[in-house]
Amino acid sequence: MFYDYRISFFEFWKYCNKKYKKCVFVLIGVNMKKIVLFLVILLSCSNMFSQTSTKQDALVLYNNGKYREAIKVCEEELVVTPNNVESYVVMCWALVKNRQYAEAEQRAMEGLKLSPYDLRLIEILGEAKYYLGKNTGAMEQFQKYVASAPESSARVGSAYYFMGEIFIKQARFQHADIALSAAVKKEPSIDSWWIRLGYAREKAGNYLESFNAYEEALRLNPSSIDAARGRERASAELQ
Repeated sequence: MFYDYRISFFEFWKYCNKKYKKCVFVLIGVNMKKIVLFLVILLSCSNMFSQTSTKQDALVLYNNGKYREAIKVCEEELVVTPNNVESYVVMCWALVKNRQYAEAEQRAMEGLKLSPYDLRLIEILGEAKYYLGKNTGAMEQFQKYVASAPESSARVGSAYYFMGEIFIKQARFQHADIALSAAVKKEPSIDSWWIRLGYAREKAGNYLESFNAYEEALRLNPSSIDAARGRERASAELQ
């Protein structure tokens, strides 16, 4: 708990006289301007601590699914510190989650002007472009990201997944197989990714591997209708 330093000069004098009798005599010889300056500094510190304790953290809001609130906090931060790349990153993540793709694209490009090699902004720009139907531009961003990001990066799996979806749209099913295989290797517990991998393999004519992917999807989510139908199709081709 912070001590409330916002006191009057009279209270300050009274406190010193009561607690520290010698302090009274010391203060008599101190220039009044120095005393006032001391109190002003203490008041400023009190206000600073108060603001710090009540200020909301944009990343915490984002992680809690409060995307609009996170966006607002980031906007306020950028008014005070326009070159704050971290604010751009969290804002773009929140904008994409809030389905504000055009604004996410714009903000990501603004952030990249400040930090051209920030991999987080490169990846989220790819997502924004993907949802806007700009597949060529999205693929460029995802390829940049996976080429430079460490294997431990949190969004590597997502980048490969989006690449796989773009390859499927382009009817490049072997490429989709490779990308989606990399995606499920990074994040093996997402059943919908296994379904898309099964579909890519099915369209490429790799029915046994397609069957196996659908099987894994059903293991993760036994109630998945798409996985069950896909497995039936792949099984029929193997007869």
